[in-house]
Amino acid sequence: MAAASRLAARSRPASRPNPAVGCIIVEDERVIARGWTQEGGRPHAEAHALNQLEKGGAQGASVYVTLEPCAHRSERGPACADLLAEAKPARVVIGVSDPDPRTAGDGVERLKSAGIAVDVLDDAAARESLAGYLSTKERDRPFVTLKIAMSLDGCIAMADGTSQWITGEEARAHVHSQRARQDAILVGGGTWRTDKPRLDVRLPGLEDRSPRRVLLSRGFPPDGVKVINEPEGISGLEDVQYLYIEGGAGTSSSFLAADLVDRLEIYRAPIVIGEGKRAIGDIGLEDLSDAHGRWRLVEQRQLGSDHFAAYSRVT
Repeated sequence: MAAASRLAARSRPASRPNPAVGCIIVEDERVIARGWTQEGGRPHAEAHALNQLEKGGAQGASVYVTLEPCAHRSERGPACADLLAEAKPARVVIGVSDPDPRTAGDGVERLKSAGIAVDVLDDAAARESLAGYLSTKERDRPFVTLKIAMSLDGCIAMADGTSQWITGEEARAHVHSQRARQDAILVGGGTWRTDKPRLDVRLPGLEDRSPRRVLLSRGFPPDGVKVINEPEGISGLEDVQYLYIEGGAGTSSSFLAADLVDRLEIYRAPIVIGEGKRAIGDIGLEDLSDAHGRWRLVEQRQLGSDHFAAYSRVT
């Protein structure tokens, strides 16, 4: 299941509006097919994997899929539960049940009715790979990543607002790779007016992965930019499973105060600024004890002279 979850990463964000799903078919402890949700959401991962086999090639095999196979029929393609029932594998192992009411439980029952053994795991790796999709279904909002590039003393800019560049080329390239995995990217009105950010992806070969742009502001929307008036407005962003926030400090603080951040990504440069603009403002914290136990380190690496660390919110 961990391998299928990593495979699902190939789908993100190209699979939107569908979830990024991974599927592996195994026979005699040998992988005979791999699939992931294709661009635009079709074919689904199971169909993509089955298409690599001759008719009957999955019979008696084991199928590992990160999300419960869909049970609803669509003009865009058949239900994956029906495709698997017809393929007749001996076993289907499912990472996460589908919260979509069109499928929830029905996919499993359809497989069982076809005589296929089914295991539903509620697997941590599968849930992580589907974090954006599950967030939209279970919390009616996208999965939110807050990115902050700061100095050792927690500044994001000089006192006069100068912020280019805090981090080096390797860290900035990493940010662009992270942008390429998002459905939308958000900044505040102050950052928009001061820095005039492009908010695109400028890595060779990934330029077409630039996310939609969103602005937290009470002003009029610039051309091609969606405006929301408050952090809770992210619930109204259509077809956005993954939202990436790049600040500034006011925007970062407002999302943290609203408890709407699921992942923190911190890029720390080996510089000391002193009197500068702080990365985070007031987030409504009244007792220091409330700050503990909120975040868990899940990833870190060195990027040139800069250090990157990612933290997941502890639920």
